[in-house]
Order: sequence, then structure tokens, then C-alpha cells
Amino acid sequence: MIKYDKDTEEYMKGLFRRMDEKTRRLYAATEAIKLGHGGIKYISEILEISPKTIYNGKKDLEELKKQQYNI
Repeated sequence: MIKYDKDTEEYMKGLFRRMDEKTRRLYAATEAIKLGHGGIKYISEILEISPKTIYNGKKDLEELKKQQYNI
């Protein structure tokens, strides 16, 4: 897994603080998915959130996908 440089991590934290709760979950989950194996742990550490929050975000993303495609 590739890690982000420190500047990028700081930008991510700044953006994350400006989001509402649901958007935070979706953003964190999207970043973790992009990184693959180890992404949940890494993103939870950067953003200082529980891995459970990211798992919930992944569930939210799946629901959005189902709604979008009427699955």
C-alpha cells in the first residue's frame, strides 16, 4: 500500500474537518477503498477515527450504489 505524503495527509485532515458526519464516512471509506489492503487502518489513523466508521461508510457507499442502479 502506498502512503500519502505529509502535506496530502494534512490537506485530507483539513477537508475532513469541514464535512458533515455522513460525508466524512463516505470520504474515509472511499480513500480506504482506493488504497486497498491496509487502507482502513491507515485512513483511520490519519483522520483519527474508528475503523468502524469507515466500515459504516463502506455500507453507505454500497447503499448509494444500489439506489443509483436500482439494484
